[in-house]
Amino acid sequence: MDVKDFTILKVLGETGSITRAAEILFMTQPAISKRIKLMEAEFGKELLIRSHQGIHFTPEGEKVLEFCRGTTFAMDRLKQEMDLANGEICGTLRAGYSLSYGTYRLAGQLAEYYRSYPKVNLQIIMDQSGQLYQQMLDGTLDIAIIRGEYSWEGGRYLLAEERVYMVCGKENENRKLEEYPYIGRKTDPYLSGQILRWIREQGISTESSKICVDNITTCEELVESGVGWSILPEIALENFSGIKKPLSFKNGEPFIRRTYVFCQREVLKLPQVDAFIKVIRRMHP
Repeated sequence: MDVKDFTILKVLGETGSITRAAEILFMTQPAISKRIKLMEAEFGKELLIRSHQGIHFTPEGEKVLEFCRGTTFAMDRLKQEMDLANGEICGTLRAGYSLSYGTYRLAGQLAEYYRSYPKVNLQIIMDQSGQLYQQMLDGTLDIAIIRGEYSWEGGRYLLAEERVYMVCGKENENRKLEEYPYIGRKTDPYLSGQILRWIREQGISTESSKICVDNITTCEELVESGVGWSILPEIALENFSGIKKPLSFKNGEPFIRRTYVFCQREVLKLPQVDAFIKVIRRMHP
């Protein structure tokens, strides 16, 4: 095995797909399959099992994968230390952005970061907070901006607290919420639970609502056009021209959405990670 094999297995572990790994590594699928067969011949063990759902590592494969992850991380650290000797911040940054946060903040923050640190290799994904949290637990991300409440033993910093609003179009301002559709959207389980709590406390039935979308911008646009009402966080409403009312629960507690920066403990001292956190904090409104 060599460094290229370590990288192939690491990417396969992250993607669970030979097709996706081939795209990321700019290799053909047959070339990756050939390397896998050579590795299996070298160890005398089957490392991967292929299925219609993707690839799965055997117990022996999991051991090799764990070794590869540690080796590639050590190689990255070595390269960074060599480059730092020249006074430059470089290396790799694997970061995740919550979909709702990234939709409104990612482009500006990454542009500023890249202008300041052009030698850093940026690997960025956007996903639901629950998925990012799982990738942090798996160690496939160095840092993530996550919305909602999750237990974490590494570095965690509160980035923002924002109010959550009931929103509707201007033409619906005086209508009862039961009289027209609630527009739901795909979000993380914690926020979904809080939304359901508020709706139940108000005694509102949403059983007749037939609209559910998979992203926050579509939800906002439908509300603004008068199709229905929804519950959205403040970050989505900077350019909203409809009606918005801040929400509180029955006990008087304001309905708040929190955003955190999660960071792996072992990368906290890496210069590119520290610089990223500083850029995010500086640029957050």
